[in-house]
Amino acid sequence: MEKRNVGLFNESSLFFCYNAFMKFLLVGVNASYSHTCLAVRSICEYVNQNAAVNNDFVCNFAEFTINQPIAEIYRGISQEKPNVVLFATYIWNAEFVCKIIADLKKIIPNVFIFAGGPEFGFAPEVYFSKLPTLDLIISGEGEKTVCNLFNLFAETNNKPITKVELIEKINQKNIKGLYYFQIENTNQKIHFTGTVDLIHNLEELPFAYPDLSLENKIFYYESSRGCPYSCSYCMSSLDKRVRFMPLERVFSDLQKFLDANVPLVKFVDRTYNLQEERYIAIWNYIVQNHNKKTMFHFEIEAEYLSQKAIEFLQTVPKGVMQFEIGVQSANKQTLKAVSRSDNIEKLAQNVKTIPSTIHKHLDLIAGLPYEDLESFGKSYDFVMSLKPDALQLGFLKVLHGTQMELFAQKNGWQWMENPVYETFSTPYLSYDDMIFLKDVETVTDALWNKEVFEHSVNYAGKIFGFWNFVCNVVKLGRENNIFDAPHKDSFWFEFFAQKIIPQFVEKNCDDKKVPIIMKELLRYDFIITGKKGGFPTWYDHRYNKEEHRNLLEENGGVKNARLDFAYSEYEEFFIDVHATDFEKTYNGKTIYKELIRYKMANGI
Repeated sequence: MEKRNVGLFNESSLFFCYNAFMKFLLVGVNASYSHTCLAVRSICEYVNQNAAVNNDFVCNFAEFTINQPIAEIYRGISQEKPNVVLFATYIWNAEFVCKIIADLKKIIPNVFIFAGGPEFGFAPEVYFSKLPTLDLIISGEGEKTVCNLFNLFAETNNKPITKVELIEKINQKNIKGLYYFQIENTNQKIHFTGTVDLIHNLEELPFAYPDLSLENKIFYYESSRGCPYSCSYCMSSLDKRVRFMPLERVFSDLQKFLDANVPLVKFVDRTYNLQEERYIAIWNYIVQNHNKKTMFHFEIEAEYLSQKAIEFLQTVPKGVMQFEIGVQSANKQTLKAVSRSDNIEKLAQNVKTIPSTIHKHLDLIAGLPYEDLESFGKSYDFVMSLKPDALQLGFLKVLHGTQMELFAQKNGWQWMENPVYETFSTPYLSYDDMIFLKDVETVTDALWNKEVFEHSVNYAGKIFGFWNFVCNVVKLGRENNIFDAPHKDSFWFEFFAQKIIPQFVEKNCDDKKVPIIMKELLRYDFIITGKKGGFPTWYDHRYNKEEHRNLLEENGGVKNARLDFAYSEYEEFFIDVHATDFEKTYNGKTIYKELIRYKMANGI
């Protein structure tokens, strides 16, 4: 059976629809175009492989994004002519999905509207209250429940069915995992049909991507379900029943991604590194069969990496794996309060052993218990001491059904009433503190996570401390009203040169070498970003064409003068930009000559 992504609006298929009389349409509304919705794909494949055969009833899926005009989404759904529409919901799309659901029956009057996923599934009373047109909410794993619903509709033999009749049939068939509401004595009462049995053998799940030809897409993959840990703010802590996909099946699935040369596969396992022999075997398969094109992303708990795993990671080439590591805080009292491991010493030791060939993305969460600005600053410096390739500063979301929700209600947290439920303030952080941390996030993204200011910011962190430096950049930024709009790298270079160095570095460092070294490293960061058509006023370009030619001759010769000069640059510095101790290389006299080579358009 052909399945297609109507959310992409491929004109060749837009007006095509199945000849079937009835259709079950699963809808994913993604955060951006590059994302794929694993849930609707997995459920659709499961239904098509396991439901009772009925040539007059089909299951299909469609994907859209929250950035699309809602009218396009109405059109895309209506042209599929569905009898049942099921939405996958999360905190990032819930409000947008509510808007779609509110008006969908005006366009398709007799359609049944269902919703599942971690957002609606854990707050049925909230969404039934908001959305009178919502017929059912699916709780927990969706594959079995949706398949049972599909079979129920298929058994109607294309005859119309009312909501009352649907609920009667659900109860007759004893279909688990559903919430529905009925009006009883003028009161709306929500009923739950019971917890659905989990899929214990994950090999029953079909491969979710029969079509891997989609370009510029992130493919999500799960090799396990459930999480044994109890982090109080996390939805995954609610399901501790961990199940694993058989290794041979995982290898088979990974080979499909590798054969298709997809650019990025993100494992969505709640904690990937749970069973040493298993997770190392998967890594080993990837390394042994790698196509030199596909990057694999894993979320890991670094403190639980075994010695055998650490030794294996030393063999992983560049461009194969990237890790996301949730540090969340370095405050042990905070970590205990949210039921996380407080062994930050072991975490630090293990993170430092992960080789530079593996991109490391470390997370912090602002708004956790017992974490004020001073404590958060210590956590920030702790993470930066681990030399992450990226530091993601997140903000606590108080999610329905979590232990954190109960704790926050009792202890004075304030957070958004609607998704994404982000924290406004805590007993330890005022709203102004949280806004300050939002600006810290902006500065961190601009000056660290983009890896554009690596040399200058590393030096600033060494001299002033990373937290102290970033906080002072935020203060300067506020004085210059820079947080009102996003800025390009060119702006940040100029701000660094004309504001940060003269107004912070020079005023807060007695060593007169430091501002000069900082400026030289900033120049180096700027010149290595790419060939310049022109140089900004702050940049002191020291160029000598003859020296440029000499360095080209010394480094492989001049084979094609036009290309060699076009894809390289010559620059002079007052310091050795490759040194470990810049102060020792600066004497005000010595000139260090640098040849910077850029990648040509053909990759050479």
